Amino acid sequence: MTEQIPPRWASETFWKKTAIWVTGGSFVLLVVLTFDSLAKISAGGPRVPAYSVINKDIGYRFDKSKQRYQPVIGDDAPLFGKSLSEEEAEKLVDLGKKTVQAKNCMNCHTLLGNGAYYAPDLTKAWLDQGWIAKESREQMMLNFLLDPEKNARTFGSNRKMPNLEITQQEAEGIVAFLKWMASIDTNGFPHNFRALGAED
Repeated sequence: MTEQIPPRWASETFWKKTAIWVTGGSFVLLVVLTFDSLAKISAGGPRVPAYSVINKDIGYRFDKSKQRYQPVIGDDAPLFGKSLSEEEAEKLVDLGKKTVQAKNCMNCHTLLGNGAYYAPDLTKAWLDQGWIAKESREQMMLNFLLDPEKNARTFGSNRKMPNLEITQQEAEGIVAFLKWMASIDTNGFPHNFRALGAED
């Protein structure tokens, strides 16, 4: 009787080589996708505007072709009345982002889909209808951040933000970060968000 030779695909060597090639190919694909993703989410692209966008008016409009809301960058509207260079704007937004991280804001809030749902989602907070008042939006936000107990905005929930002892400079950074974040095209996230003066 002759010994039957198993097919090549059934051998241990074949599967070891296949595992090595699949792992190597997956690694290369992961590297390519990582660089592609970084290019798409870096500030200065079509979906994530440069930091100097805080010098512009930011609105929200429903795009019928995409069936979702998306940010609209308008005319000049410098934050705190001062037009900033790209470098100055990046520094201010970066301070705001680092302050949000240092104060653990995501323990209560959601930012770009990450965080908790105890307090309002901050992804489009700059565009929130709750900021309608006689004084400027950025001043209302500053007042709230500097003394949230005195300037409480509970929207009927009776949940109040604690005083996190945020400095004036940190508060300005947070407002800049929130305005910049509102300019990011998040594919309509958060859903069912009603923006201040939203265009239909």
